[in-house]
Amino acid sequence: MKRSFAAFILLLAGCGGREPLRPAAGESMPVAPAMAARAPTTEELLTPPAIARPDRVDEPLRRSEEREDDRFDLPPT
Repeated sequence: MKRSFAAFILLLAGCGGREPLRPAAGESMPVAPAMAARAPTTEELLTPPAIARPDRVDEPLRRSEEREDDRFDLPPT
């Protein structure tokens, strides 16, 4: 039982590929945006923009505050 589990884990770990991404056969890369000088690369397409990962707020909550009443917080009907 332990050997089969270990073999399964080794097989599962080996299934992740480390090759560069390429379009599927018969497909092409996305076209360049309207005002861009060139089409973006795979890495550029996979890198999220800064707005997608905002920075953490520098000043954390220092004291607990009572929440205001929410008129939309209704009990289930």
